[in-house]
Amino acid sequence: MSWHASVLTIYPAMFPGPLGHALAGRALERGDWRLDVSDIRSFALDRHRSVDDTPAGGGPGMVMRPDVLAAAIDAAAAAGPDRPRLLMSPRGRPLTQERVRELAAGEGAVLLCGRFEGVDERLIEARGLEEVSIGDYVLSGGEIAAMTVLDAAVRLLPGVMGAADSHVEESFEDGLLEYPQYTRPQVWEGREIPAVLVSGDHGRVAEWRRAERERATRERRPDLWAGRRLSSPSRLDKCDGLK
Repeated sequence: MSWHASVLTIYPAMFPGPLGHALAGRALERGDWRLDVSDIRSFALDRHRSVDDTPAGGGPGMVMRPDVLAAAIDAAAAAGPDRPRLLMSPRGRPLTQERVRELAAGEGAVLLCGRFEGVDERLIEARGLEEVSIGDYVLSGGEIAAMTVLDAAVRLLPGVMGAADSHVEESFEDGLLEYPQYTRPQVWEGREIPAVLVSGDHGRVAEWRRAERERATRERRPDLWAGRRLSSPSRLDKCDGLK
């Protein structure tokens, strides 16, 4: 059975969007994963197809109604009741590579794309929604965030990236950022590829890459570096001469 994603949105025409191209798109064509997109407005209870109402207690904007959203979620969940139910929300827990791996290892996910001022809190509680954020900023809606989650998960599905170890040394896979990449020409605008990378010594190359991953993480993401307990001593000093 292929990995199954169900997206709930008031803008279904936005999908598959980028997910219909490149790795995700080819995987979708092969049937490595399924994508169902439901228009939340089709579950509305009035002739105006309303999905929102004014916030209780007053204030600006509109809030998505729990009764309409519950009907949409229940319909989507029927096709896979054990799949996690994700609400794209700027107040959610930050998406991590670890959580992406967990999602990719499961049966799929139901993704609710929020709009306006958000959704009724009672819905989040009643349907056990997991709030997910892709960064400390606010988007117009959850659609782009949902695409981000799906792209990150789909590329980890078996066979999607080709080589099974393609993602092993990517950024965040083990708490470190990725090492610098180089290719031909060997000299470009006076800048050379580091000599160690053309030395043919695979051991030295591996040491250099590890050192560069540690260096990049320490300099660019001190939050990751501070929170990471290295399983072995840093190799930065040992590999400084391998450039």
